[in-house]
Amino acid sequence: QVQLVESGGGLVQAGGSLRLSCAASGRTVSIYGMGWFRQAPGKEREFVAAISRSGGNTYSADSVKGRFTISRDNAKNTVYLQMNSLNPEDTAVYYCAARQSVSGSIYYTLVDEYWYWGQGTQVTVSS
Repeated sequence: QVQLVESGGGLVQAGGSLRLSCAASGRTVSIYGMGWFRQAPGKEREFVAAISRSGGNTYSADSVKGRFTISRDNAKNTVYLQMNSLNPEDTAVYYCAARQSVSGSIYYTLVDEYWYWGQGTQVTVSS
């Protein structure tokens, strides 16, 4: 079992940056593949970015590629999402997710592939 707590959300103007953090407790995060998802009002939860257990492989949705970067610090049991060049379409609740991974190189991109979820942090981008 692992507990996930997101932080770092807030209100930012278009073109600005935010850095989200996801702190894990309960078990060492180094055994988990991790991901970030987001959900805007009236929309389904969508994939944003994922990182493999080792941190060596990452993947981002086309909508954020080149603007968002996922990273992890297993020593700190924390995963990050650096978000640059934010625009109003990025407004959503951002969720951190985790699942145990048998491979250090695999990442996961589907909602149903993840076992654990945080409560989410709101990101609002004003125009």
